[in-house]
Amino acid sequence: MRGIILSGGSGTRLRPLTKITSKQLLPIYNRPMIYYPLNTLIQAGIKEILIIVSPERAGDYLNLLGSGKDFGVKFTYEIQDKPEGLAQAFIIGENFIDQEDVAMILGDNIFEDDFSEDLKNFKGGAKVFAKHVLDPERFGVVKFDDDKKAQRIVEKPQEYLSNYAVTGLYVCDHRVVNIAKGLKPSVRGELEIVDVLNAYLLKNELEVAMVPGEWLDAGTFDSLLRAQNFAKDRLDKKMLI
Repeated sequence: MRGIILSGGSGTRLRPLTKITSKQLLPIYNRPMIYYPLNTLIQAGIKEILIIVSPERAGDYLNLLGSGKDFGVKFTYEIQDKPEGLAQAFIIGENFIDQEDVAMILGDNIFEDDFSEDLKNFKGGAKVFAKHVLDPERFGVVKFDDDKKAQRIVEKPQEYLSNYAVTGLYVCDHRVVNIAKGLKPSVRGELEIVDVLNAYLLKNELEVAMVPGEWLDAGTFDSLLRAQNFAKDRLDKKMLI
């Protein structure tokens, strides 16, 4: 399996902090933010990782991370000229993915859990990880039936569906590239990741697992502050990098 870290975007919600650097390069306790999703992939045994970055910050990532040799992995870099939705990452990464399964993680998502077994036992289709949250309207949300089977996933629903948000780790087989290519932009003008997931769901090929440990989307000032304390108290000694 190959890995992708989506680390583009302009980080407008964190201005002025992101006026001179990428959101994913901001410090989380004693490490750059991107180290945490990178650690998740490395911990799961992934050795080939594509890092998708914005053009104005590409040199910063190369200076920080290099070839990947220092981490025991191999990095490939691609430019996201214009952020047009999370699903765009699979199109940008088409040549990198090739015929392999892929795990894509968002560069501002911080997980406590080890996903090694989930990725090792992946048998095709798609798999995502949901977490109970108090503010589901900020995320893609999973609607379950009475048997706890996923019925549909909706991006930032205006009406209540459930309190289960889809976290920023998506595991898919190589068909995800063609699925992403076939998407039409949403009303937000983006290629939505939920549309990719619903395409697998319609084929009965989507698995939704629960995240038992902590998960943070460090994209706001409040969650950035929580991430600082969480990394110091719970993650620092568990990190491989």
